[in-house]
Amino acid sequence: MTAEILSAVLADERDPAAYAALPLPESYRAVTVHADETDMFAGTPSEEKDPRASLHLDEVPVPDLGPGEVIVAVMASAVNYNTVWSSIFEPVPTFEFLRRYGRTSELGRRHDRPYHVLGSDLAGVVLRVGPGVHAWCPGDRVVAHCLSVDLEHPDGHDDAMLDPAQRIWGFETNFGGLAEIALVRGNQLMPMPAHLTWEEAACSGLVNSTAYRQLVSRNGAAMKQGDTVLIWGATGGLGSYATQYALRGGAVPVCVVSSPEKAALARRMGAELVIDRTAEDYRFWRDEHTPDPKEWRRLGQRIRELTGGDDPDIVFEHPGRDTFGASVYVCRRGGTVITCASTSGYTHSYDNRYLWMHLKRIVGTHFANYREAWQANRLLARGHLHPTLSVTYPLAETPTAVLDVRRNRHQGKVGVRCLAPADGLGVRDPELRDRHLAGITAFRAAPRPAAV
Repeated sequence: MTAEILSAVLADERDPAAYAALPLPESYRAVTVHADETDMFAGTPSEEKDPRASLHLDEVPVPDLGPGEVIVAVMASAVNYNTVWSSIFEPVPTFEFLRRYGRTSELGRRHDRPYHVLGSDLAGVVLRVGPGVHAWCPGDRVVAHCLSVDLEHPDGHDDAMLDPAQRIWGFETNFGGLAEIALVRGNQLMPMPAHLTWEEAACSGLVNSTAYRQLVSRNGAAMKQGDTVLIWGATGGLGSYATQYALRGGAVPVCVVSSPEKAALARRMGAELVIDRTAEDYRFWRDEHTPDPKEWRRLGQRIRELTGGDDPDIVFEHPGRDTFGASVYVCRRGGTVITCASTSGYTHSYDNRYLWMHLKRIVGTHFANYREAWQANRLLARGHLHPTLSVTYPLAETPTAVLDVRRNRHQGKVGVRCLAPADGLGVRDPELRDRHLAGITAFRAAPRPAAV
């Protein structure tokens, strides 16, 4: 039955009644991990865990639709680092999240399955809406952000990310976007940018929203014109959007990358101040347990050389353990280290003297609320920002796509075609696309870096 759905989408059917009349399939293909395999990497060093061993392409039943929910035909999705964590069962297997969710309600119990459908991005078409969904109807072309929240707790009504029941869809919930069908909440949906293809539109939801909150929002660093911003991994999935926000917002990005290819790409994006940390051989740890402050100082001196003496007002921090001590050290007196993710490790070490005596702040930030995600998507839809898609895989090759991200063999975002049979489909505004084509395709034209 997914063939009927795909035919309607490819024909660019625009009648909501036509989509509402399409029968839903009983099952669909999805990328999963299995609860009975969570110990498969026991005794294996973290860096040797291979996502290709744990990820499966399964046929799974379509979940029941509940109030406030939407079933979407997924044309394309993307790989985020939370998919890497899920695939190697670190820091904990995600089935603990699903069990916890399953204890909350009857609707929550649907998520507690012996398999977990992964994926926190999508672009697709609405097939069904549940009771209470009024903003969307069958046939709407949408992208999804990954905040799943009921907003039944008062704390969430100031900022939804403060709601104690907020979860990341496809990581802490089931029925994610690396699949032909997905179950989302109505308040996760946003209009698909009309000048982008399915795979381009799908790749931005999580990272674009995260970078917006982390760097631009008052809930994050509240970047302003003239700020110097140190951006780790400036051409990666998250950093590539942070670099764009800095450039478009009148800040001065100092882009840290890990290869000559990535340094060249950062410059093509418009960044003038670039540090290749591999070529300059920064080693912030003497051994597994001992940080090296001399390397922090060397990095600080290098930043001042590039900026004409300025320290970063903001450090856009997401690698975590490997870089955090350096980030706190190099940050300007009174500046902000804004942190999320910790892809190199969660246990951070830094010298607190450089924090408290220099009146610096460490601010934690996590994804984005609906308003922030909507604003980030709006900028993308208007062509003020561009997707940073570098390569796309078919759904069956998702394990290889996840390995690319795991081994840092990617630039920008790695996309996955789900129902879309080929790249390049889905564009409705070719004129806007033509005006921004160089920016839209910049990451696909860049040479692929070697594994790090």
